[in-house]
Amino acid sequence: MLPNLDTALLWLQQHPQAVQHFKRGLERETLRFLPDKHLALTPHPTQLGSALCHPWITTDFAESLMEFVTPVREKAGELTDFLWDLHRFSLQHMGKERFWPMSMPCFINNESDIVLAQYGSSNLAQYKTLYREGLRNRYGALMQTIAGIHYNFSFDQPYWQRRFPELTEAQQQDQLSVRYFNLIRNYLRYGWVIPYLFGASPAICSCFLQGRQTQIPFEQSAHGFLYLPYATSLRLSDLGYTTDTQSNLGINYNQLSQYTASLRAATRRPEPQFQAIDQAINQADGQSGKQKAKTYRQLNANVLQSEAEFYAQIRPKRVTLPGERAVAALERGGIQYVEVRSLDVNPYSAVGISEQQIYFLDLFMLWCELAEAPPLGDSEQQCCRKNWNKVILAGRKPQQTIGVGCDENEYSLQAMGEAIFDDLLQLAAVVDCVGQEQGYVQICRELRQAFADPNLTLSAKVLADCQQLGIAAFAERQAEKFKQAFLSQPYRTLSEQQLQQAVQDSVRQQQAIEQADEVSFEQYLALQNQA
Repeated sequence: MLPNLDTALLWLQQHPQAVQHFKRGLERETLRFLPDKHLALTPHPTQLGSALCHPWITTDFAESLMEFVTPVREKAGELTDFLWDLHRFSLQHMGKERFWPMSMPCFINNESDIVLAQYGSSNLAQYKTLYREGLRNRYGALMQTIAGIHYNFSFDQPYWQRRFPELTEAQQQDQLSVRYFNLIRNYLRYGWVIPYLFGASPAICSCFLQGRQTQIPFEQSAHGFLYLPYATSLRLSDLGYTTDTQSNLGINYNQLSQYTASLRAATRRPEPQFQAIDQAINQADGQSGKQKAKTYRQLNANVLQSEAEFYAQIRPKRVTLPGERAVAALERGGIQYVEVRSLDVNPYSAVGISEQQIYFLDLFMLWCELAEAPPLGDSEQQCCRKNWNKVILAGRKPQQTIGVGCDENEYSLQAMGEAIFDDLLQLAAVVDCVGQEQGYVQICRELRQAFADPNLTLSAKVLADCQQLGIAAFAERQAEKFKQAFLSQPYRTLSEQQLQQAVQDSVRQQQAIEQADEVSFEQYLALQNQA
């Protein structure tokens, strides 16, 4: 039913020091909203610096959709403390605005009110905004205001040195990519445990649909919001970050060369549906008859405008060099870390994610790397998606079943989840003995209970609170509580001076980028599309 862990577990027990450190980083998205619970339409606060260049405080799709980014840290508490300080500093410059504490967006009267993120006048800035214009024209702006948490994870070098001591440094680097793809394949097969445990979007405001048709059989609460009684993460459903055009991309997760080739092909293959958007409109000057600059609606009309548009549950990553594409970075140096993208914002945590969740993800990543994962074909990928969808839409349903691969048999979701935790508990015992942080075993024991009692899942708690208060009142209560906590407590790891310095540095960097441009945006865009 599950991959056999015996050999890998024996190795780990013989080399416990290999898991003394995990390297993680977090990205937290959140909407700014007003006291009347509507989306804030104000620009990104200038007091927070340049959204283009600030290393920690930026914007995602819209001016009102903020993104906080942490550096890589080896302790979970350091990550949440860093996020705390970024939230605290930002709230000081937001007036009455607060952070919407949920993944699915707050009240948005009109989709056209959403202002795309702006990054200045440079070619790079215009490129980033145009990419978002393309997203709006392809998928709609509402979908792009959905917020999430991205968890970036890697094993440190001593782990790989102990794992493959017989390999040279160059061979070790190749093996790294092999093992990270092993991790990714296991994640695609069994990562549904994450929305089961931590999905926090079982309901949506009715205004989110805004007349759109959906096949999801929603029920309406007494407070007027829409929900599914056993849903875990509507953010990951067809209403959220899934698209028809990406369902059959044929992305290969078996080898690095095949992955990069399949992803690059998607960024170069024209898509008739997107060609119809009209990539550019020539505008004529009515008085002089002279041609004006083109007005673009997307970067290009390909299946993916760029690799960033690939909405996978998990992605292999490498830090890019200036001007380098993500695929080129992977080809240059192999996989450096993985980006887990399946986490909803946790509305019970001021920073959107708890240390308990980070500890679980550490163990699950370790399990996914150690357990051998056979190659994953296109047909099995489709079967994996069906499993994820089952959990996303009805994971808490009594006696829910789940498939394994494309096996026609169905297995108890409870039994499958508990079996995974049997393995995780053994890994946790090793990590607790040698790691910098303790408590992995206790966390496993606590989370394991959610498979026997789905009411212990995050989605069940969120739905119960929403049924009692309504989405708006629940979100308002959490947001106000968090705001008061942020503003009444001191900084935890950064100082006001450090944060102000980062603001000033980011503004200077943006000015330098703008002054360095030597070609027109049309030329810049052509070069980027050829890369």
